[in-house]
Amino acid sequence: MPAKNKEQEKEMMEWIGNVLGEPIPESVSYEDHLKDGVVLCNLINKIAPGSVKKIQTKGSNFQLMENIQRFQAAIKKYGVPEEEIFQTADLFERRNIAQVTLCLYALARITQKHPEYTGPALGPKMADANKREFTEDQLRASENHLNLQMGFNKGASQSGLGSFGNSRHM
Repeated sequence: MPAKNKEQEKEMMEWIGNVLGEPIPESVSYEDHLKDGVVLCNLINKIAPGSVKKIQTKGSNFQLMENIQRFQAAIKKYGVPEEEIFQTADLFERRNIAQVTLCLYALARITQKHPEYTGPALGPKMADANKREFTEDQLRASENHLNLQMGFNKGASQSGLGSFGNSRHM
């Protein structure tokens, strides 16, 4: 389990505050601020309006956990890879807060692939696909090249090595 990283948590809280347009009070701990899922639902709604229709602001633990599950479903639909999405218990029961942070970084990264998102960016710029087109002639030209992995060794051999089957002389 990766260790919690205070620097990343601080950076993430600043990003969330910037996206929501309201600074996050530093008196509240990172996990306490995110635990009920309300901030997360507001975050994805700000990034992709209408992603989460119903947000429970108070209620039983079960109802608050539903916020987290709605957030998870919304970010999956938005394009965050499933393997980067944390488990509900990671946040709600504080089992793996580092995974929550990694998931939010993934969300911040994915916003770059959505031109309609104009909010604050976080993290390195995503690479675009670099599609290459080759002509038939270019493809055919490469077929005549033999590389060393194909067994052609340009005349190199082990003849004269003389050590095969002999004992080592120290």
